Amino acid sequence: MRSGGGGGAMAGEAPLPSVALAPPGGGSGPGVGPGRTDGTEGLFVALGAGLAAVSHPLLYVKLLVQVGHEPLPPTVGRNVLGRKVLYLPGFFTYARHIVKVDGKRGLFRGLTPRLISSTLSTITRGSVKKVKAFPLEDMEHVSNKDDVKTSLRKVVKETSHEMMMQCVSRVVSHPLHVISMRCMVQFVGREVKYSGVFSAIGRIFKEEGILGFFVGLVPHILGDVIFLWCCNLLAHFINTYAVDDNFSQASVIRSYTKFVMGIAMSMLTYPFLLVGDLMAVNNCGLRAGLPPYAPAFTSWIHCWRYLSSQGQLFRGSSLLFRRAPMQAACFPID
Repeated sequence: MRSGGGGGAMAGEAPLPSVALAPPGGGSGPGVGPGRTDGTEGLFVALGAGLAAVSHPLLYVKLLVQVGHEPLPPTVGRNVLGRKVLYLPGFFTYARHIVKVDGKRGLFRGLTPRLISSTLSTITRGSVKKVKAFPLEDMEHVSNKDDVKTSLRKVVKETSHEMMMQCVSRVVSHPLHVISMRCMVQFVGREVKYSGVFSAIGRIFKEEGILGFFVGLVPHILGDVIFLWCCNLLAHFINTYAVDDNFSQASVIRSYTKFVMGIAMSMLTYPFLLVGDLMAVNNCGLRAGLPPYAPAFTSWIHCWRYLSSQGQLFRGSSLLFRRAPMQAACFPID
């Protein structure tokens, strides 16, 4: 739903807008390309912050669902076959519950550290992109008539550069991401442990040391890297081998290939986002990170295995039509 930058223009596709598709759970706004003025860079920072603010209620509800907080009972509905099933409250019902408890401002709990995280990520990506470790100007449009090894080499170079930008921006912005996550999940236990950015920084450093700012970082980075490489390479091979240059709409199809691949890969890499977010709040003294919501995980791999054993690796991936778990569904609904 996983802000952040996806891979650059793929081999064999038409030129794409400068705003790249975001890896799942990314924290950055639109990418800032080389050669842009400081004014334009500031505009991208503002756009990224605005997007983060507008989407914050959605991320807030998603996080509460991810940690397993279900304050409202399931309701009876019907599936596509007309059979009665139990559905958990969707986004709008859940959001109304938050407003009822905390007021409209409650939907923006944890927004300040998220805005700072988004701004840091956008600025970092722009700064890293200006360091031309890889000559992006050489990544011109190629078709399936070009030498396959040459075009693939260009894709690998560009994806490597995108990966470097995303990893650096993720590391820089992750401490504020952790603070934002913890501010939001305080809704579960009605705590006030993290009441401000600076007080949260001091508390985390005192209780967990410097490593406390980077819990959940590894699965987030792994998800970003897998997303970028799979999305870009799949788009390259599809555009090279599956799209014929003789087809009149070939350039149009190529321009959307990476977008479609991005949607597919964001779904497949969602478990990394889920595990990273759960690790950010796990065993930090907040109710949402303790039993019965989750055991105290020893590592993100422990968290992954636990969710896998529970069949919950995609928990929170959809906020519209959420089927109730089997424990709830076993109750009679007729």
